[in-house]
Amino acid sequence: MSKPFKFKQFSVNQDKCAMKIGTDGVLLGSWSPINHQPFSILDIGSGTGIISLMLAQRSTAQIIEAIEIDGDAYEQCSENFENSPWNDRLFCYHASLLEFVEEVDEEYDSIICNPPFYSENYKSNNKARDIARFNDAMPFEHLVYGISKLLSPDGIFSTIITYKEEKKFIDFANQANLKLIKLTRVKGTENSEIKRSLMSFSFHSHEPEISNLIIENSRHNYTEDYIELTKDFYLKM
Repeated sequence: MSKPFKFKQFSVNQDKCAMKIGTDGVLLGSWSPINHQPFSILDIGSGTGIISLMLAQRSTAQIIEAIEIDGDAYEQCSENFENSPWNDRLFCYHASLLEFVEEVDEEYDSIICNPPFYSENYKSNNKARDIARFNDAMPFEHLVYGISKLLSPDGIFSTIITYKEEKKFIDFANQANLKLIKLTRVKGTENSEIKRSLMSFSFHSHEPEISNLIIENSRHNYTEDYIELTKDFYLKM
């Protein structure tokens, strides 16, 4: 059994999860706006549960629910929630997004999703990892449809996607009346290409807050901005 990934206030087991803890999840969990003080949060496609756990640490939300389609990841997420300091606020459902939308009447003040990425026709031999990484399991249209049904009128939806899909995703969101309110484009280093887009949407339109984030100055030499964003979580920040 692999060792748990330790953060400052919690640990995450990930040996049963196809998608391991990576920078994307930590970025989204650290970056997602919570200044509207959400009472309820939904994490779609939770994997290990890391984003829910980060939001439990960052917020006073009383209800933090996660949905996960993969059986092993669902079990691991539930265990990670149970073993955390916030186990009375965290709950994981074993369901697909569309099943969840059909069964649930609630609305959420914050919805977070670190969605599957690669829409190219490339598959590995590991089915669980493919489901976790490819957006055929949860295409953007399904995701945006689910958000439009589950987000409260004043709620905020946040996600991280590959930069090359940014415009396409914003177009899908606009069709569901979701307006971009915050966008941060992420680069590994000053001279590398933009890799990721962190985005937040709401049903209320206003001028989006747009910024850039560079992760490293050089190998393992992190920028002030990245340290500031993640220092409440990473042990060595």
